[in-house]
Amino acid sequence: MTITDDLQKLLDILPQDLRQVLENHPKRDSLVEVVLDLGRRPEARFPNQAEYLSEIPVSQEQIDDCIQRVGTFGGDNRAGIEQTLHRISAIRNRTGKIIGLTCRVGRAIFGTIGMIRDLVETGKSILMLGRPGVGKTTALREIARVLADELNKRVVIIDTSNEIAGDGDVAHPAIGRARRMQVAHPELQHQVMIEAVENHMPEVIVIDEIGTELEALAARTIAERGVQLVGTAHGNQIENLIKNPTLSDLVGGIQAVTLGDDEARRRGSQKTVLERKAPPTFEIAVEMLERQRWVVHESVADTVDNLLRGRQPSPQTRIVDDQGKVSISRQLSVVNGRGGHLAVADESVPPARQPNGWRSSGQMVALPPLPVERERVTGRSEFDRLLDESFNYSESIDFNATRQAGPNGEDLPLHIYPYGVSRHQLEQVINVLTLPVVLTKDIDSADAILALRSHVKNHAKLRQMAKARHVPIHMIKSSTIPQITRGLRRLLNIDDPEIADDRELQLFLHSGSDDEIDALEEARLAVEQIVIPKGQPVELLPRSPQVRKMQHELVEHYRLKSHSFGEEPNRRLRIYPA
Repeated sequence: MTITDDLQKLLDILPQDLRQVLENHPKRDSLVEVVLDLGRRPEARFPNQAEYLSEIPVSQEQIDDCIQRVGTFGGDNRAGIEQTLHRISAIRNRTGKIIGLTCRVGRAIFGTIGMIRDLVETGKSILMLGRPGVGKTTALREIARVLADELNKRVVIIDTSNEIAGDGDVAHPAIGRARRMQVAHPELQHQVMIEAVENHMPEVIVIDEIGTELEALAARTIAERGVQLVGTAHGNQIENLIKNPTLSDLVGGIQAVTLGDDEARRRGSQKTVLERKAPPTFEIAVEMLERQRWVVHESVADTVDNLLRGRQPSPQTRIVDDQGKVSISRQLSVVNGRGGHLAVADESVPPARQPNGWRSSGQMVALPPLPVERERVTGRSEFDRLLDESFNYSESIDFNATRQAGPNGEDLPLHIYPYGVSRHQLEQVINVLTLPVVLTKDIDSADAILALRSHVKNHAKLRQMAKARHVPIHMIKSSTIPQITRGLRRLLNIDDPEIADDRELQLFLHSGSDDEIDALEEARLAVEQIVIPKGQPVELLPRSPQVRKMQHELVEHYRLKSHSFGEEPNRRLRIYPA
């Protein structure tokens, strides 16, 4: 990256004693702004700290001296230094006298849009969001230069406060061949936007700080005329724009819609819902969280629709390192029961393994029918069989043969991408039952996806990604030990045992208290000694809600039904025969 800041021209307007301090300051190259307030000590601000430049308070004479060295203050109380990008903002008292100055350093940084250059070249309108000071205007200036100089487009910048192209009649070289239109009064920005389209035939309009309803309406008018828009707006995230009635039109506008009974039932929602009113003005939105980390919404329409329906979007996260290399990842933002975000699929990482079995052809093959004489084996005997095969494997190994270990020709261990399922419980089942399964955070290297049915139904993006990569989705109803165990067995084509072995019971006793172990042992004995052999229902002793939930899961493991009844603290389980 190349940085141009003309810092000396900003320092020259400051009082001599302050100028000397800053010229010799070790962090002068990272200076953000200098603040001069009447009667207070002058302050220099850097990215992560601020420090006083003098112990002597600022006088009115010093402020007046600075004002004489800068340009004229406009209606937005901003002035500049000719041929620079610096901005001097004034604070006035009630009579209009200037009693404070904020001298902001303006820098032209060439190479800042490497993270989104591919998006800029698509010709789609782009909206930049972010907190003050994160670099929105700097990125806007660089986008204008790239579009004008490198992509040879007709670019017009609507420069309301002369912040993009600098003060004075001659634009700063940082915008390249792009043309700049100044705005006499900030409240007339929307008129200048329309004037630019009507008079100067631009292919691209660049706007900084869209902040009023009229400006949002003008932006929509420009976009509908086929002109590419690149702009910034107040707000950190798209959610902020949706909640802002003034600017919501930038993302399509929001309206209340009354659904019919059948549609409301199909969606599982109320009859009155919020929906997007129109196509968004900006097709792409970029949330600038930090200078080196941006979140990209490639389709604003899809993002807004998902947010209004209570779903989480799956935007790209783009990060640039010190060497300028951009890594792109995508986060599937579904929160599991333990309150943490689930796996992230990094699109910049190549698949960890070569596809094999069904994945190499993209075709799933039906499982061969089981022989009639094959007995239903327990989990223990199935484990012993696999163990024997592994011990004898080295004696009969054939290096020319291909091992078809999985149900559809996948190599074991089976790589599974969990989605909405508790990773802690998955690892617990895999470790206790010693299943040949590896959990992966990379969907490209997964043989299958194990997901909650409710999450798959509400997440079209996951279904699209799975379909594109030919990865099957196996669904379970809930993130409980029995459901996870059955789901993993189905994936591995292992029969469920008729009688639970000791290892499976250990899943429910894992790190349990004495009371929990006692309650689970009571439920196990009731099932194995009374409910199954005698076919009679059994009532257990009263337990706490947490312990009753564990008992319910254990009963479900035996494929039996159970219900809680009674009032607290005497509420207890009743187990019914199959």
